[in-house]
Amino acid sequence: VEIYDAVGEDNIFIFGLTTPEVEQLKRDGYDPMQFLNNNGTLKSAVDFIAQGVNGKQFGEITSSLMNVDQYMAFADFADYQKAQQLSAQAYRDKERFARMSLMNISGAGVFSADRSIMDYADRIWHTKPVAVPEEKPKTSRKSAPMAAKTEKKTEKKATSKTTAKKQTKKT
Repeated sequence: VEIYDAVGEDNIFIFGLTTPEVEQLKRDGYDPMQFLNNNGTLKSAVDFIAQGVNGKQFGEITSSLMNVDQYMAFADFADYQKAQQLSAQAYRDKERFARMSLMNISGAGVFSADRSIMDYADRIWHTKPVAVPEEKPKTSRKSAPMAAKTEKKTEKKATSKTTAKKQTKKT
């Protein structure tokens, strides 16, 4: 809904059930198999996944979708197919698709993570920001002498290498 408001009806492909439709379907008793058995493309896709892909089995996923489908993905699938067709059609019109893309990019600023979190905190969670004191890096008292020892060792090695080079040049 927020993206729709930001970019406009002509620049977005909306699909799936509305909130009232979801609620009604739940009241009526959602049966994912009804949607699966009435959509050949969906059935083929689920059958393909159920058979396994690249030696991996996905029985738990397909079983969950066929028996529960808590997000009502099967109920949204036919609408998704239509949106895909409309999207492909828009893509073939390069000028239209470029305009849609630019409208989406220019409208995306409102969805920055910082702004979204502040909005959710205020409107949904009803919380207020909390000041967090800045932490200074912690250094151990033991680390300072160790750093000095390491520095001296490095210095000693560099000096002995330089001396060795000078002696080699003289001979």
